[in-house]
Amino acid sequence: MKGLLVDSNVILDIFLDDPNWADWSESVLADYSVYTTLYINSIVYTEVSVGFEKIEDLESALYKGGFQMIELPKEALFLAGKAYLRYKKGRGIKRSPLPDFYIGAQAAVLGLDLITRDVTRYRKYFPKVKLICPEKI
Repeated sequence: MKGLLVDSNVILDIFLDDPNWADWSESVLADYSVYTTLYINSIVYTEVSVGFEKIEDLESALYKGGFQMIELPKEALFLAGKAYLRYKKGRGIKRSPLPDFYIGAQAAVLGLDLITRDVTRYRKYFPKVKLICPEKI
C-alpha cells in the first residue's frame, strides 16, 4: 500500500492552530500530499472529532485536508494488542496509550510511513515504521 498514515496530533495542530506546531504540521502535510495519499483510521477520526460539534463539519474539514479513511486490518489489531501487552509488562504508565498502539500497528502491518509528533512509543514498539517527525524531537 502506498501513502502515509497521519497521527491525530498533526491534524489537531492545524485544526486548533497550535502556536508551536501548526506551521510544521501544515507544511509537512502540504509537502507530502502533493505526491502521496494521506490516510487516517477510525482511531484518528475519533480523536480529531472531539473538536467538532457536528459530524458534517468534521467530514468537511477532513475532505478539505485530503485525508482518506482506511480500516484497521485484523493483523494490526492483533499486533496492537501484543505491543500493548509488552508496554504494560514494562510498567508503562500512561493512562490510555492504546490508540497509539492501534496507529503504530496499522502503519507496521500495511507498510505505511507515519507522520507524528509522538515518537517515543512508536520508535520503541514499532521500530520498523518510518516516522516523519520534527527534527527537534
